[in-house]
Amino acid sequence: MGKLELAPVHFIDGKLYILDQTLLPEEEVYIELQNKEEVFDAIKTLKVRGAPAIGVAAGYGIYVSMRRELMSMPSSGYVQEDLMTFGGVLRDVCKYIGSARPTAVNLTWAAERMELAFKNSHATSIREAAKALLNEAVEIHSEDIQACRAMGEYGLSLLGSGMGILTHCNAGTLAASKYGTCLAPIYLGHEQGYEFHVYADETRPLLQGARLTAWELNREGIDVTLICDNMANTVMKQGLIDAVVVGCDRMTANGDGANKIGTSALAVLAKEYDIPFYMFVPTSSIDLNTLSGEDIEIEIRDEEEIRSLWYEKPMTPQEVKIFNPAFDVTPAKYITAIVTEKGIVRPPFDVNLKAIVNGEKQVEELDSSLEEF
Repeated sequence: MGKLELAPVHFIDGKLYILDQTLLPEEEVYIELQNKEEVFDAIKTLKVRGAPAIGVAAGYGIYVSMRRELMSMPSSGYVQEDLMTFGGVLRDVCKYIGSARPTAVNLTWAAERMELAFKNSHATSIREAAKALLNEAVEIHSEDIQACRAMGEYGLSLLGSGMGILTHCNAGTLAASKYGTCLAPIYLGHEQGYEFHVYADETRPLLQGARLTAWELNREGIDVTLICDNMANTVMKQGLIDAVVVGCDRMTANGDGANKIGTSALAVLAKEYDIPFYMFVPTSSIDLNTLSGEDIEIEIRDEEEIRSLWYEKPMTPQEVKIFNPAFDVTPAKYITAIVTEKGIVRPPFDVNLKAIVNGEKQVEELDSSLEEF
């Protein structure tokens, strides 16, 4: 396998490769995932991360896992019995992989799509059933590529050359398919000669802003300045920030958005300084079945991510208790606009989110058609 284009997920010659993001920025290493345990571990340990990328990895991961499971499935000699067995194993694989992380809706969304693809295929053979899974995984990936491009186009209509832009965590190429979500307009603008000044929060405790966002933007020659999370107020107060752009792992029906811990604090600050706060949300991350952010399960991660992960020596005594929520919820009232691949959504979010997800209207439509890439 030769050198690969930067992307969190590659599917080549029937094999699933992910960029191990736990090794960045020191090493750029792609690893193959061959079974459900490896897929689960890669998602759980953040080797692959970012809501859209998790969904893509889950789709392909379920397919390669089922291919592996088929090797140990004895044939009954009856096609219908074998297909029933296939469906039962698929259901278990989808449930297992879908449980790797609880907050990002794309994971369970992708797993449910894969299971539904089998049911709707009306396959008359195991080969047809496997083909249906592969087709669905490819479709999930293709849709994400197009969604990233569209969000970039819509997002760029909100930004201007020379603007100072603050972002948190990583919602770029490493978190999705080509360009990412909230960094997509930065990349597209850069290609068109825009000059942005990006400020990236380091994003404690896993440092996705420092290790990933700053790394990938710098790699592309985009002006990026790394700041500690607690410096956001200062750069806003000094007038260095014209807009805040962030991703979203799950958005509820009323417009509350769950994203990496620390996002909601930026939204409150942006409101205070009258700075627009834009949340980039592919419609696959909009959960209309969850009414508000109060109903989102927030993942609590291991204490050692704070105590010792990035340090030669522990930063606090072992007996000190540590609280490590991975996400927080930004209330809808702090969000200026929501950028989706179908358009820009403005308040009232409870009405307009439902409309755009259901395809009833495009809230803000671009004049130019989107180019494929």
